[in-house]
Amino acid sequence: MIVEFSVMPIGVGTSLSKYVAECVRIVEDSGLKFHLTPMGTLLEGTEEEVMPVVMRCHERVMQMSDRVVTDIRIDDRKDRQASMERKMESVRRELKIK
Repeated sequence: MIVEFSVMPIGVGTSLSKYVAECVRIVEDSGLKFHLTPMGTLLEGTEEEVMPVVMRCHERVMQMSDRVVTDIRIDDRKDRQASMERKMESVRRELKIK
């Protein structure tokens, strides 16, 4: 499973880096494969591994603010385990990029 998520505190101003940093610490501590992007975080693992990490991030930001919105997108497959790298390799093959 690949999950893309973003945790957004509401009413805290324009800079969100301290909230993102708190979530990155949680994600790093999980030991799961992840990729930080400018708009969210990609996390790879099983549902049982990934979802508690997302919820820990949501709960941590909730401790730091009065309102939080968390967006979650899930890419899940039945035929094989989803992999961030496999998805990128597939696109590179189509583009004929190494």
